[in-house]
Amino acid sequence: MIMHYSGTISTVSRVIQFNRIIYKIKYCYFSHQKSTMATIRSFSRLLSRQTLGTVISRGYADEMKLIFAAGNQVFYDSVSVKQVDVPSFSGSFGILPKHVPTLAVLKPGVVSVFENEGAVKKIFVSSGTVTINDDSSVQIIAEEAVPVEQLDSSAARDVLSKAQSELSSASTDQAKAEAAIAVEVGEALVKAVE
Repeated sequence: MIMHYSGTISTVSRVIQFNRIIYKIKYCYFSHQKSTMATIRSFSRLLSRQTLGTVISRGYADEMKLIFAAGNQVFYDSVSVKQVDVPSFSGSFGILPKHVPTLAVLKPGVVSVFENEGAVKKIFVSSGTVTINDDSSVQIIAEEAVPVEQLDSSAARDVLSKAQSELSSASTDQAKAEAAIAVEVGEALVKAVE
């Protein structure tokens, strides 16, 4: 088994070391020498160094780039931020640099973005997804999104009351499900403007 890799000189030297160790293992196996354990130990040390090098160079950052967009507007386009708080169906959570990679579905609610300058922007989302990558970048894609300061509290209450009346008068399962979703969004809207 010969490995081929085109990369940096240090990586090439590791591949050469790896190939030598594989050769030693094959030679010891076929010649039944007693040095098999020594060869296996050196092989495990090589893998340990390579694994450590992979962990060190994984690419975690002390900053977090945010992409936040909806069908009607792009709010952030690869902007560095301190923290993002998101509402998801598995529970609301905060995202900081070096967060574990995650994929979540957004539920209706407010996304809070803590900018590096200290400002906090609150944006209401109806639904969408949030993706956290291992390089500390975050993508939030919302179906609909509006800055909270642009929401009207009386209009939000009207949306909720209309959705509740539709839910009570719904006769089919599909109509009930659609009205229940509208009620959930209406409740989140009212809570966002309070």
